[in-house]
Amino acid sequence: MNFLKPVGMFITRISFFMLLLSCRSPQFNQLISVNITADGETRKVQVQSGSTVSQALEQAGIIAGKLDRSDPPYYALLSDGDAVQLVRVEEIFETEEKIVPFEKQSVRNETLPEGETRLIQPGVNGLQEITYRKVIEDGIEISRSPVKTVSLMDALPEIVMVGAQSSFTPLSIPGRLVFLSSGNAWIMEGSTANRRLIVSTGDLDGRIFLLSPNSEYLIYTRKSNKPADQEINTLWTVRTTSSNASPVWLQAYNVVHFAGWIPGTNSIAYSTVEPRSSTPGWQANNDLFRVSLAGGNPRKVLESNSGGIYGWWGAGFTFSADGRLAYARPDQIGLVDMDGSYLKPMLDITPLNTHSDWAWTPQLSWSPDGRALYVVTHAGAPEPISPEESPFFNLTGLSFASDTTEILSENTGMFSNPAVSPSRQQGSENTFQVAYLQAIFPEQSDTSRYRLIVMDRDGSDRRTIFPPPDAGGLEPQLPVWSPEPLAGQTGDFIAIIYAGNLWLVDSGNNAAYQVTGDGLISGTDWK
Repeated sequence: MNFLKPVGMFITRISFFMLLLSCRSPQFNQLISVNITADGETRKVQVQSGSTVSQALEQAGIIAGKLDRSDPPYYALLSDGDAVQLVRVEEIFETEEKIVPFEKQSVRNETLPEGETRLIQPGVNGLQEITYRKVIEDGIEISRSPVKTVSLMDALPEIVMVGAQSSFTPLSIPGRLVFLSSGNAWIMEGSTANRRLIVSTGDLDGRIFLLSPNSEYLIYTRKSNKPADQEINTLWTVRTTSSNASPVWLQAYNVVHFAGWIPGTNSIAYSTVEPRSSTPGWQANNDLFRVSLAGGNPRKVLESNSGGIYGWWGAGFTFSADGRLAYARPDQIGLVDMDGSYLKPMLDITPLNTHSDWAWTPQLSWSPDGRALYVVTHAGAPEPISPEESPFFNLTGLSFASDTTEILSENTGMFSNPAVSPSRQQGSENTFQVAYLQAIFPEQSDTSRYRLIVMDRDGSDRRTIFPPPDAGGLEPQLPVWSPEPLAGQTGDFIAIIYAGNLWLVDSGNNAAYQVTGDGLISGTDWK
């Protein structure tokens, strides 16, 4: 009896489960009816209960494309009476050409009478090829968006010269004087009244603007038409002696701090930076390249390097007349061995902590004979001011002949920018002068205006020559000496930009002459 009781219970349980299965099995075979709308028609389809939308479409013989979508989604389970809508989706790419209208630019020209105009460059429309992505659902276009734009031809601006003749008395000048106005390059030769436009693209950025030693060529930088974090500018040259010379790209770009003519050659040296989206907009490479006007690819002379403390900002360079190259970076001054491709430090500088996204770099100027360098150095300050935060700067002379360093003028300001005149014969010896800027508020020289000072090469006979004491000061800039004296002139002319206009100042008698009046001048050079 004990054995038969468990067997009976086991049989009872099996019977129970079989009863359950017999009750549920009809549900697996149950058919449900759904309505499917696709391709403009609606059809009723019988499918098994528990089917998904995807299975229902397959059973109906409807093939869904990769972009097609359904409502409800493909993975949804269906119930009796549900409606399914399949939306046919197409993606079409179309390409069309679009005309880019040219811009109109006006260039003020003081050689033309007031109000007179002259077309100097006709405008030319540009052409773009634009690829659009169209999305079509059930034959109806629901979106159209551009996905690619290619420039087939750049637009050229229409440039109209507008007369702005001033009443300033024309001055005779030696050599060739170039100036930058509204992104264009102009040249004066023989007289300040004789002006000619030599680059009319309207996009010169002023970072590089320099005549060759013989004044026959100008090198300059142009703003790039690419995003600033991809390319900052490009380096170009143009012949100044021709009225219709075509500019030539020197296969160089991202030139921010330095480009200069290598004395005795037809080659140019320059340094580069890497564009960045963060301020200041670049990371300096502190390198050097060399490129010839005769053609060929640029050749690297100095490998990229860290540049010392605050090297991310970048070093400055300057050539002597005999071809030696000096460098200045926030923490050091020295010479570059261009043959051996290495730096030879001469003087360590206490770097200035600006507490900002820019760095101060010492300014350099060679004496005409190459025997001395004139340098702005960072001076110490009384405690408790740290050396790195000192607001004091001196104009210092470095003599190669005597291997000495001497402070020539104290507390001049961080942007004194010394500039040395050409050598002049005085009696039995050659001599020269040094022009520099003196901060009006030396302890705030980063924001202060400046005055133009001239002194002898040893720091003696120091005189303020421009502007007058009762006038506002100058913005920081590099004074530019006349290449030659004029007969009967007591001193040499110095070109300076004041309130956006070009002025010539006689270093002998302090006489100042305004040359332009449009207030648009931003750079100059004179050879």
